[in-house]
Amino acid sequence: MAATNGGPGDAKAPSLNVLGQYVKDFSFENPNAPSSLRPPAQPPAINIQINVNAKPLSPTDFEVELKIEGKAEQDKSVLFGFELAYAGIFRVQNIPQENLQPVVLIECPRLLFPFARQIISDAVRNGGFPPLLIDPVDFAALYRQRLEAGGGQPTQTA
Repeated sequence: MAATNGGPGDAKAPSLNVLGQYVKDFSFENPNAPSSLRPPAQPPAINIQINVNAKPLSPTDFEVELKIEGKAEQDKSVLFGFELAYAGIFRVQNIPQENLQPVVLIECPRLLFPFARQIISDAVRNGGFPPLLIDPVDFAALYRQRLEAGGGQPTQTA
């Protein structure tokens, strides 16, 4: 059977490729050690903030940065705190323009998250505490919140 050119099945398939991923910035603080390392009477209050930013590098390549900040407190004392900026370079091809931003701001951070989660877990454990396993993040809901808060377009860093 001979292949024909120009048929409906010849359109290029959408693709999303990870070209690289890396830690841009990372900080872990254990300000009250060694007294903070004693087993607590009750679990500490843990506050975590997550943000996603994207920057175009070319028409098909984007740097997507996942920023995760958190701290654990007990009795008005900080047990530990961390800030992580974990990024990846993604090549996005053959995605319709109207779908490009959701792919970059939902799917790309979804691919980065497990690696960032592991870095934080290891750092907290290496700081003398039980590993902090951050719950999975719904990046689609985060994207929708940014749309609503930003009046239609999520912000992107340039």
